[in-house]
Amino acid sequence: MSMTSMVVLGLSIALVLLLLGAFLATLRQDRRGRAGTPPPAVGTAPAESPMPAPTSGPVSAPVPAPSTVHPNMPPNVTGQVGADYTDPRTLLVGDRIEVQGSPARVLGAMHVSCQGQQWTEFLLRDGARRRQWLSVEVQAGDPPHLVVLLWTEVPTQGMVPAKHMLIMEGVEFFPVERGTAAFRSEGDTDYPDRGLLDFADYRAGDGRLLSFERVQGGSWTASYAQPLPPGSISIIRRAS
Repeated sequence: MSMTSMVVLGLSIALVLLLLGAFLATLRQDRRGRAGTPPPAVGTAPAESPMPAPTSGPVSAPVPAPSTVHPNMPPNVTGQVGADYTDPRTLLVGDRIEVQGSPARVLGAMHVSCQGQQWTEFLLRDGARRRQWLSVEVQAGDPPHLVVLLWTEVPTQGMVPAKHMLIMEGVEFFPVERGTAAFRSEGDTDYPDRGLLDFADYRAGDGRLLSFERVQGGSWTASYAQPLPPGSISIIRRAS
């Protein structure tokens, strides 16, 4: 074999070995890359919160506590009649009292009833020897409430209570209630011991109250009413 042939054969063998080595190196790197790559994560559904247990009925909103302020009493007035204030229902004929700070004496009382409704009217005489009526009545409601009115007489000038609107001293008054009541009097009232009392009550647009009264067989008298708040009456000395 010539020298040239031997050189070509050696170079061919070297080229084959070089290509084989390169192939083996590539194969090892591919295996290492696959082994080092972590497997893809398996997706999991998010955990659901458990459903609430069914109730036996619909859930209702909490009911607010009812107001403790009576609608007829100012919100800044507190206390209870009989505990914090004098109960005007306990007044007696002959008592010396104060009405809104002014001294007065209870001269007499009329106990009135009309269709199951009852109230008491006390005749007072103040320091100026002026006479005024004080009416005390428990009106129905939830809860029942005490209504105390101080009446001031106004000249009627022969006027009689109309069944519709009437005008007194330029003010329009509209009828509220009228009827006939039985009464029993004690002390000095200028009325008989027992009898029947006709009455007619009116109210103006501004809330003022007007009432006509007469003992059957007598003449009509008229008075304006002034509502008294709790604590307006105090007993100075009880009747002996």
